[in-house]
Formats: sequence, C-alpha cells, structure tokens
Amino acid sequence: MRGKRWLVIAVCLCLLAGAALSQAEGVLYEAAGAYGMKMGAALSFSQMKDKAYLALLEKHFNSVTMTNEMKAYSLLDQKASMAAEDGMPRMNYWAADQMVGWAAEHGIGVRGHVLVWDAYMLDWYFHEDYDTKKPYADAQTIARRTESYIHSVITHFEEKFPGVVYCWDVVNEAVGDNAGEYEPDDARHLRTMRSGGENLFRTYMGDTYVEQAFLYARDCVDELGADIRLYYNDYNAYFQDKAEAIMQLAQSVNHFAKNADGTDRKLLDGIGMQGYIGGYGTQNGCLVDSHLDMIRKAIEGYAALGLEVQITEMAVRNFEKDKAEAHAVFYGKLFEVFKGLYADGANPLCAVSIWGLTDYPTEPKGTYVYNLNSPYGGLFTEKLEEKEALTRVLDVLQK
Repeated sequence: MRGKRWLVIAVCLCLLAGAALSQAEGVLYEAAGAYGMKMGAALSFSQMKDKAYLALLEKHFNSVTMTNEMKAYSLLDQKASMAAEDGMPRMNYWAADQMVGWAAEHGIGVRGHVLVWDAYMLDWYFHEDYDTKKPYADAQTIARRTESYIHSVITHFEEKFPGVVYCWDVVNEAVGDNAGEYEPDDARHLRTMRSGGENLFRTYMGDTYVEQAFLYARDCVDELGADIRLYYNDYNAYFQDKAEAIMQLAQSVNHFAKNADGTDRKLLDGIGMQGYIGGYGTQNGCLVDSHLDMIRKAIEGYAALGLEVQITEMAVRNFEKDKAEAHAVFYGKLFEVFKGLYADGANPLCAVSIWGLTDYPTEPKGTYVYNLNSPYGGLFTEKLEEKEALTRVLDVLQK
C-alpha cells in the first residue's frame, strides 16, 4: 500500500508540474512595454464584482477602458440638467468614479471613452431646456452645452484622479461607411446618418462639430496643464477607403485652429483603431493573413501624419472551436506586426486594448456579443484559463 501511495503522489506531482508548464510565462503589459506599447482591456460595471476578472486585469494590463460608464448617455443627468441655473448639462459620476477609483488604486491607466458619439445619444440633450416637448435648440446652444460637457467631464476625472485618465476618445465613429451616410463631396465622409437615423450632433451642432469638440477638449487639457492625449476613434479604420477618410478628418481637425504665431494648432494627437478583425458573426473572413498587412499599412499611414495610434477595441474573431490552433498562430503573427513597428526606441502603436479578451462558448448565435467578439476569439477561456493564443503572443514579445 505504501508503495502504491507514493506512486499516486508521484503521478499527481507530475500532473501538477505539467499543468504549471502549460501556463504562459510572463506578464503581457511588461512584455509589450519593451516595444513601446501599453496593454489594455475592457471593464464593465458588472465586472467590478468579479474578483477573478479584476485579478486578471491587475496581472496582465496597465490600461483599462470602461465599456459604457464614461459615455455621455451614462453620465448625463436630465433632471439635474433641467434644474441647472446656468443651463449647462449636469452629470452623475457615481458608477464611473468607482471604476476609475479602482484603476487608480491598482496603478492602471484609463482610456476615457468617449466624449462625443452620435450613437445612442440622448435626444433630450438637443432640445430647449432639455425638454423633449420643446423644439430642438439652435446650433449655438448645442455648441455651448457640448463645450461645457467636455470641459466638465475631463476636469472632473483629472481633478479627482490626477493622471489616471491618460487619454480621451474625444469623438467616436463620425466617419460614414457607405453612400448615403455622408455628403458625396465631403472628403472626411462626416456621418450624416446612422442606421437610418440622423447624426444629431451634425444636424443640430453643425458640420464642424468634430473639429469643435477637439478644440474644446484641447482648451480644457491645456488649462488643466494635464498630460492627456486626445484621440479620434473608429471601426474599420484599417480598411483603405475608411482610413483615407479618417486621415482627411484628422487633417481637418489639426488645421481648424491657429496658435498665436499663426501656425496650425494640433488638436488631435492620435487615432484609435477599434480592431475587430474578421467576419462579423461568421468564420468567413476570420484569421486571414491579408488583414495583417492592411493593419500595418494603416498604422504607418496615420503615423506619417504625425499621429499616434492605439488599437482600442481589439477582438481577433474565431467562431469555430476546432480553429484554436489557427487562432493562436494568427494572434502571434499579429503581434509580430505590432512588434515590427518599433524602431529607434519608439512605436507609433502605443497601446493595444483587447475587448474580445475571453471566450464566450455559451453565447447564443447571432447576438451582439457573439457577432462582435466571437465565441472562441479570446486570449483566455470563459473560465479565465490561459489559451495557446496568449502563449504565442508572449513568445513573440519575449524573443
């Protein structure tokens, strides 16, 4: 019996050793930092209760993006805005403060996401006295409200959590994709429509609302003396036509205002490429090597304009469980591209934030989460176990 007992113990020790060896060695943000990149992930308010997920963020990431809680539709308070004597919008920071406070406590930087976004924007914001029973306000009023909103939000987080919010997506998804979503003679492809509905910022604030928003943000950051980078963020930003329109918009923003000496005032620091890679809801178009070259060329194109780049919402989509090895190989190739951009001690790609961080194998087919992040696209399983994809990424960064 004694001999059998020792045999069982020996077998168990071997199994434990094998399990330990199968774990990826290294910390993502440390490995990426050697090539000038922060590593980021997404955090929702509900995940604040998930201790295992928070521990994962603490271990591997030095940047975090709140999924919804720092967006205008989450912060704006209609009742308080209607009661404000100065007529300017008022916000409720209760949830966002808890999340940014957690990041501050754990030494993790925050990407502010997002100040101006037409999607899901609250209709009452655009009405006189914030009352939907009254007409829409004039452009001057909406501009004043937007300036006040941007100034108040940036200032709130900088003063309450100094240095934690290191960048803001000032404007999100303002470039249209298809004919009918923008004026045909507008090289910026400024979105006039989204899914059949009007872009309320463009309709009620005007054709330069993006440029104005960046001016308000830059004025605020300069007044605060804060080191906060200002970004334009969009999806499909590595596809050539969309990238060209985004570059036109970026140049329009950075030629919009002048310094005292008459030179262009740089209002926009960088481009956020959302980085959903592969087919939307389908394996067709996933794990395709041609995307790697498209991503590299887009980053280099933005960098040529003197702009930083961040991958802000990355999901390497994979809808088939038996494609795990191919998914891991592709992830490794992707980080070879990111690593290869590093030269002379600098990288135009200064951060990579992953939103498709874990698998979602039980997510019903066709849902938003299924289509957007895919069921088998994570670096970690749904139980937060490390996958081969993580090992491949760390191997590339630690060579």
